[in-house]
Amino acid sequence: MTSVVSRPDDSAVTGSAARTFQVRTYGCQMNVHDSERLAGLLEEAGYRRADEGTDADIVVFNTCAVRENADNKLYGNLSHLAPRKQADPAMQIAVGGCLAQKDRDTVLTKAPWVDVVFGTHNIGSLPALLDRARHNRVAQVEIAEALQEFPSALPASRESAYAAWVSVSVGCNNTCTFCIVPSLRGKEVDRRPGDVLAEVQSLVDQGVLEITLLGQNVNAYGVSFADPDQPRDRGAFAKLLRACGRIDGLERVRFTSPHPAEFTDDVIDAMAETPNVCPTLHMPLQSGSDRILRAMRRSYRADRYLGIIDRVRAALPHAAITTDLIVGFPGETEEDFQATLDVVAAARFASAFTFQYSKRPGTPAAELPGQIPKEVVSQRYQRLIELQERISLEENVAQVGRTVEVLVATGEGRKDAATARMSGRARDGRLVHFAPGPNADRIRPGDVVVTTVTGAAPHHLIADTGPITHRTTRAGDAHAAGQRPRTGVGLGMPSIGVPAPVQPTGGCAR
Repeated sequence: MTSVVSRPDDSAVTGSAARTFQVRTYGCQMNVHDSERLAGLLEEAGYRRADEGTDADIVVFNTCAVRENADNKLYGNLSHLAPRKQADPAMQIAVGGCLAQKDRDTVLTKAPWVDVVFGTHNIGSLPALLDRARHNRVAQVEIAEALQEFPSALPASRESAYAAWVSVSVGCNNTCTFCIVPSLRGKEVDRRPGDVLAEVQSLVDQGVLEITLLGQNVNAYGVSFADPDQPRDRGAFAKLLRACGRIDGLERVRFTSPHPAEFTDDVIDAMAETPNVCPTLHMPLQSGSDRILRAMRRSYRADRYLGIIDRVRAALPHAAITTDLIVGFPGETEEDFQATLDVVAAARFASAFTFQYSKRPGTPAAELPGQIPKEVVSQRYQRLIELQERISLEENVAQVGRTVEVLVATGEGRKDAATARMSGRARDGRLVHFAPGPNADRIRPGDVVVTTVTGAAPHHLIADTGPITHRTTRAGDAHAAGQRPRTGVGLGMPSIGVPAPVQPTGGCAR
């Protein structure tokens, strides 16, 4: 779908060579990774990132339709830019992502000063739409109804020198009643394994140490390959994990988010037997009540979920398991909520992302009877938070005295000026604030330190005895030099017809 809205003449518009951009991201990891692609597209088109704290010539909003009050947040931010746009007509504003896919022309109705609206299926169109809007002095709205090009085929300018997202699929075949994602991102389409591994290898060649395999339902990988000649393979995800384990220089592999209904023992075996797959699992539960899970159209029950956790812990005793939980789904009784508390107590999650249910227009749950009063939802939410905080603290206190390997990060938690602590993630995903010792000026994001846990809080560990070892890495070199890994060329949709055999590199051929 393409539409235009006429604009008055603007003689102040100039070429794109020196124009700067800023991408503002809302929502999930998918949106964060899409924003890396948007940045890569704009850089390839001749734009450059705006310096921190400066006004950009182009502001791109990559939106979410899942989070509560997502539309209010977007339109509030657009309103703040309206005076700038009026003072500088050459400035451009673009709105993309899930909310743009859902609201379409509504964006221009509410914010007519926006220049470009594009959807989740055609993010590659952004540079052309900006050029067209500037040249024709007409707002451009282009919403594709189906995937035009696999996003990973697009250039991506990565945010981190040491950790990177790698999409294995887009879309989702589930029909959860609270979720609007399938209608916005479409049915699941999976990349060929060779394409995924080629992107991972490219990132590792540029110094990246950690990758996270990303999919709306990541462990369903193999259900619907973009290559129509490649048959469904229910074991494809476990094979992909093992193949990542054969890539020299790749130190950490994570994945998110798996669906309990698709979780199979071959994946657990691959996790346990592949040394660089991290001992961590984020697996959404949503509710501990079988009745509510049925109403959510979540095709598993509490016993199956807990059985998966038991098998993961049998294979990986120190795995940190995290989850998502929704409180106050329509029809939830006190008995249903207590069932959630019971599963949380049994599962002993390292941490949990907890959400108060709120209506999402366009989802079946929004029309269900038995909507729970806000005050009841809030009260239950607090009880769940109190339980999970207690469990998180107990699980973290149990880490005291253990030796952990930390991938040093930037922007992870608040820095303590008194202790001069630095921060990073342990292999199990826990956040660690550590004292760098006398060599603090030599430790960089992307480097790896080994240290001993001396204290704990519900959301982080503390290591104040100083590093046992410090290893400099190519990722640390790249971060210090301000280098961003780039990917995209030749890694996406297969061409028409039978694709040529993929020639894996760097250990993937085994």
